[in-house]
Amino acid sequence: MDEKTMVADALVGINGELKMFGDMIPQTENKELKQCLKQMRNQCEMSQEKMYEAARERSYYVPAEKATQEEINHVKSIVQMK
Repeated sequence: MDEKTMVADALVGINGELKMFGDMIPQTENKELKQCLKQMRNQCEMSQEKMYEAARERSYYVPAEKATQEEINHVKSIVQMK
């Protein structure tokens, strides 16, 4: 397995963990557990940022072009209709 594949797999795994924390935190009534989960999520987010930066530096990940103001306005108008 090459480095690019390993980085991509790691990012997929981290993003899955972030989703898991996002699902679990609001469902937890125990304040101590909720705080612990939030700390774990924050650590996971920092790992994701580091992995993302490594992927960008090596050109393994190229972000999409930024949206134009017209595209932004279009999406805003759709959201405001609801």
